[in-house]
Amino acid sequence: MTFKHSKWQYIFALCAIVLVVYLFRAIGNSISFSNFLVYGENILPKRNHGIGSHRHGTDTVAAQAKATDRIIASSRKPLVLFNEAGNPVRNRVVSVPDFKTSFPDINDVQFTTAQQLGISQRVKNREAAENQKDELVFIGDNPFYRVEKLNQSIPYLTPRAARLLETIGRAFMDSCMTKGVGMHKIVVTSVLRTQEDVDRLRRYNVNASENSCHLYGTTFDIGYNKYDKINDPTGEEKPTEWGVKLKSILAEVLADQRKQGTCYIKYEYKKPCFHITAR
Repeated sequence: MTFKHSKWQYIFALCAIVLVVYLFRAIGNSISFSNFLVYGENILPKRNHGIGSHRHGTDTVAAQAKATDRIIASSRKPLVLFNEAGNPVRNRVVSVPDFKTSFPDINDVQFTTAQQLGISQRVKNREAAENQKDELVFIGDNPFYRVEKLNQSIPYLTPRAARLLETIGRAFMDSCMTKGVGMHKIVVTSVLRTQEDVDRLRRYNVNASENSCHLYGTTFDIGYNKYDKINDPTGEEKPTEWGVKLKSILAEVLADQRKQGTCYIKYEYKKPCFHITAR
């Protein structure tokens, strides 16, 4: 009897140990999977969680900003203008399937990022902008883009937005050359708006938003119907390309940037431009 009792005690203890081990493994797998889900949520951009979105202690807007900095700072791919046979490269113009669906980021989507990553306080007027140069940089005509005469904004951006704008301008020029349309520059049509600019706009445009992304220095507009042709001073002048082709090339460049997560983009049709906020 003593032997049988010890035997059943041994079997019971063994089963208990197996059960405990199984429970620990199950709990461990559950925790790991839960952590994976949380991490996966945190690294993905969230668009509808309000200003300064936080989930499980992670600020996704700030995390995406760091990723954007890395992408913009990465080295450019070498520009290949001739193939192995020595003939000029002629890449095909692809464009995007549809402008509105390819660039759908409405103001509410862009505003959260603009407010969190932009300047700490709205600029009252042009004089005030001069005193916020620790947060803003001046942008002007350069080899990669031209700034149109501005009536409702001033030529200042945050450093990240300025770097993104230059990246887009360089990529557009490279793409034009590899597609055989010659060198062209994009044209910037709107940049930082002061509070006075917004108040003035709202007086004669009831649809003008008081919460404009342009107030924070993260946002700029690029016209899709205006381009500057650059002629080779040592070569013969090339004919001006049709704007539709250049718009398609610009759309390719912007779609690539949006896919990488460096910016939000809205296709505007009433005001012919791409409305862009750096992320």
